[in-house]
Amino acid sequence: MQPEQIKNAINQVMPYGKYAGRRLFHLPEPYLVWFHKQGFPASTLGQQLALMYEIKLNGLESVVAPLLDEE
Repeated sequence: MQPEQIKNAINQVMPYGKYAGRRLFHLPEPYLVWFHKQGFPASTLGQQLALMYEIKLNGLESVVAPLLDEE
């Protein structure tokens, strides 16, 4: 995983659903767990959601937080 891919993932805006308009970094962990159980979409967004799931699961938010773009 390249640093640019991580930066793109955490800054990606959720395009649909209950949390539409939120950055993936700000999605609640239970929502990502739900996606994990249901299966992530077969797309770039799905890969980014899976990455966010792993980041939150392993408590790495503070490591990637500096990569967030200014809101």
